[in-house]
Amino acid sequence: MFATTLIAVTMQPPQNPGPPYPPSFGQTPRPNWFRRATPAGRVAVILGSVTLSLLLLCCTGTAIVGALTGEPEPTKTGTAAEQPVLAAPGEPTEEALAQEESPIAAPSSAPATAPSSAAAVPVVQVTTVTEQATIRYGERTVKDSSLAEGKRVVRTKGVNGVRTLTYEVTTTDGVRTNKKLVKSAVTKQPVTQVVAVGTKKPQSSKCDPNYSGCVPIASDVDCAGGSGNGPAYVSGPIRVIGDDIYDLDRDGDGIACD
Repeated sequence: MFATTLIAVTMQPPQNPGPPYPPSFGQTPRPNWFRRATPAGRVAVILGSVTLSLLLLCCTGTAIVGALTGEPEPTKTGTAAEQPVLAAPGEPTEEALAQEESPIAAPSSAPATAPSSAAAVPVVQVTTVTEQATIRYGERTVKDSSLAEGKRVVRTKGVNGVRTLTYEVTTTDGVRTNKKLVKSAVTKQPVTQVVAVGTKKPQSSKCDPNYSGCVPIASDVDCAGGSGNGPAYVSGPIRVIGDDIYDLDRDGDGIACD
């Protein structure tokens, strides 16, 4: 009802009650400003009045409804300390003040350890190593007339010798990088092998093959100049290479008629 009355009052055009005093004698009453306005101006005034009335009605109605219903006003979340405070233009912010209050860390006086540009020093070791090498024995050939031609007999067996070698070995970081011979000595002499090669030519059927030298084949042979009675004789020395069938080597040294 309050809103309806306000609208009715607002929409009534202003009236000119006239001057408070009666017009002078002989003067015509002057019309008020609303009557002097053009029709368009009058419409604009009426529309403005209606709009203003509607705005007042809305604001007043909202306040009245809220008071009647008891709707609580919206509360702000968070404390005042949590709400951001906008600084006025030209006024320093809280972050700037915090930076001014915090002390500036002074550069450390301790010298920084720069990485070493030099490479690691290699570990070099020098050791002495001994090794043994075999010395191959040699062979020597001798002629032996008591052996049949082309026959070979080992008179002395060969034995290998030993040579001791001393080296100086250099290692770098566990890897061998150099090996130098510093000493060489024969610690065991080799023994030369001796081989006898026969040069005896085949004998005729008149010579006995048991002797080196021609001993005639007979019923009995004695050393010449001895006490034997023959019938055949032979002059020494004669080497016995087989069986002494004529008993010419009385002392058994392998040489007959010596």
